[in-house]
Amino acid sequence: MSSAAATHIDRSPPNMERRDAGARAVIPTRDDLIDAVRAYYPEVDSRRLGEAYDFAKEKHGEQLRKSGDPYYSHPVQVAMLIAGIQLDQCTIMAGLLHDTVEDCDVSLDEIETRFGSDVAELVDGVTKLGKLDYKSEQSKQAENFQKFILATVNDIRVLLVKLADRLHNMRTLHFIPKEESRRRIAGETLEIYAPLARRVGLYQVASELEDLGFHHVNPEARASIVAKLEELMSENADDLERIRFAIKQVVAEQGLTARVKGRRKQPYSIWRKLERKSISFRDVADIFGFRVIVRETGECYQLLGAFHTVWACLPDRFRDFISVPKPNGYASIHTTVRASGNRLVELQIRTEEMDRTAEHGVAAHWTYKNSEYGFDIESSKAAGLDPSVNLRAFGELLADGAEPDEFLEHAKLEMYREHVFVFTPKGRLIILPKGAMPLDFAYAVHTAVGDTCDGAKINGVDRTLRTQLKNGDVVEILRRSDSRPTVGWEALTVTGRARSAIRRLIRGREQIEFVRLGRALMDRDLRRAGIEPLEIDMVRVARRADFETAEDLAEAIGRGRYDTSDFIRAAFPGHEPIQANAHDRTLIDDQHASQMIAGEDLTPGVTLHLGECCHPIPGDRIIGLREPEKGLVVHTIFCRQVAAFEDRPDLWVDLRWNELAKQGVVAVGRISVQAVNKPGVMALQCSAVAQAGGNITRVETGERAADFLQLVFDIEVEDLRHLEHIRAALRALAVVESVERIEETTN
Repeated sequence: MSSAAATHIDRSPPNMERRDAGARAVIPTRDDLIDAVRAYYPEVDSRRLGEAYDFAKEKHGEQLRKSGDPYYSHPVQVAMLIAGIQLDQCTIMAGLLHDTVEDCDVSLDEIETRFGSDVAELVDGVTKLGKLDYKSEQSKQAENFQKFILATVNDIRVLLVKLADRLHNMRTLHFIPKEESRRRIAGETLEIYAPLARRVGLYQVASELEDLGFHHVNPEARASIVAKLEELMSENADDLERIRFAIKQVVAEQGLTARVKGRRKQPYSIWRKLERKSISFRDVADIFGFRVIVRETGECYQLLGAFHTVWACLPDRFRDFISVPKPNGYASIHTTVRASGNRLVELQIRTEEMDRTAEHGVAAHWTYKNSEYGFDIESSKAAGLDPSVNLRAFGELLADGAEPDEFLEHAKLEMYREHVFVFTPKGRLIILPKGAMPLDFAYAVHTAVGDTCDGAKINGVDRTLRTQLKNGDVVEILRRSDSRPTVGWEALTVTGRARSAIRRLIRGREQIEFVRLGRALMDRDLRRAGIEPLEIDMVRVARRADFETAEDLAEAIGRGRYDTSDFIRAAFPGHEPIQANAHDRTLIDDQHASQMIAGEDLTPGVTLHLGECCHPIPGDRIIGLREPEKGLVVHTIFCRQVAAFEDRPDLWVDLRWNELAKQGVVAVGRISVQAVNKPGVMALQCSAVAQAGGNITRVETGERAADFLQLVFDIEVEDLRHLEHIRAALRALAVVESVERIEETTN
């Protein structure tokens, strides 16, 4: 990280195929691909690999991509990416053939006959379910993802081909003319494919997918962060070079040999940290860092002691992933020190083998074994990465009978979360997502343990089931003979496995609620169309819509399996429902809260009041407090008001947002922004909120001084994720110091 090299950052995403209009991409030839494989696998069957290349080129024929390039260039580039991470020949052939079944007149039987069952199974795992009829694009995505995970759990190579496929598509995404399509594909990449790449340790692939996706989803935020990174690099180049020299001195004084590599946090990683934490850009402590790579594990700890002797460390930022590797096999020591110039710098200390796994994950374990080149499962397990275990959480979701949409929702959570490491009383390590609670632990031990959970002891002390677990906790689950989970228990979990198991047990109890929700949705859309619900013969309409009873129809609508627009057409053939727009969205307030909030102990028809202290919105974990003269008041689980009644569980009512709160509604979130006091600062903030899709309904000036200004905004948002997106957009502004939700306690 020399001063010369450190003063410039490329503002465009990596590897985007930029070229002049009309220019064609350079397509690797048959021999180019064979040579790329032969470089690491001399025994490659060049005839079979060449046949697969020719087959893909022939079958895609005259098909063209949006760039104007021959379509076969895409599978060839996918195969080259797979060869770049040195996978086996069957996987490369699957990369060449992965689109032939979906886009050409080719059957899986033909693939199997010509290229073998192994290749055919991989192609089948990657192929989309394009021929099925789906009610919505979202359900199609969920069904495809469920099938894809099933294939991936059985063979990790399916995932690797799909990641290479997605990576090349993202590199050429700018050729798609419709911005909406680009944003949808980029959003899917950020939500599903990049986290999956991290899940199996492919950090380089994940970083590029994230940067490309970020470029299309939020180009303004990315450009702002890149500009700030460039500014910081320019300001700090000399300091960083001095720290690099000092690191090398410490290594030499210990009599060791090490490689020292500079690292810079990626723009998307910074953006996500700004979304998660109420900090400004300059408060991100690990923007710059160094990787120190040694030969032996013992040398990692030797250097750690030496660095901590020379520089003061930050205890809360020390992580030992060597003694407890991440679930994807990542192993390294992370420590943040206050180096020369009082600068915070993160040091990552690892061995060469750990570095290979960190860079390439599961792909680092393709090697020769018994004269064959392929995946070495023993080597992978020894490095802490067992793909079958790593993806088991998804398989368990399937085993628990999760619906496709539910499966996709929880799989996203499973991929995104950081982890906490806890133990059973007998010392068995259980790895859970950060924020997990005792019920998550119980279901991670065994489904039967979760089903019969009656309480928990943490470190030998009785604790409530809403206690968040911390690293090193020893958890003992107290059980009862019968199954206990109720609807409210979902709020006491964060893992998909726990939530799916609870839902499986209580599906029978949910039917009444879904019928009620369906009826509310039907009533709402009938009135929106100017029709009085009491005038409709629901039994007749249900039969027209191919349902046996009106309750079946209402339940299907409540569960989201049948669209209300189809219901309107069934009631009035030929009638086209009025499309809802932003002005039609229902505001979640005291008047409408009871329609959108559910709970096991909630009396039907009860009036709910939204807490003015915390302004709960969909996505928040919520709880009801019985308050004198007010009735039942809804708070976020982290509201200070709730904390004040922690010793009065008799006043608590477990609540959750229902499906109606996810459909065409807005809620008001309140945030406090502290910014530099100068002309135009409010206009900048209002513009950032508008660009992020928020609607400001109220602005109030708080504390004010010569150099800073506090503004309080009430903003209409769709849900918690939308509000966090707006907070991150504000924090990305150079004039903004902090953005916090009002009356929010820390987790």
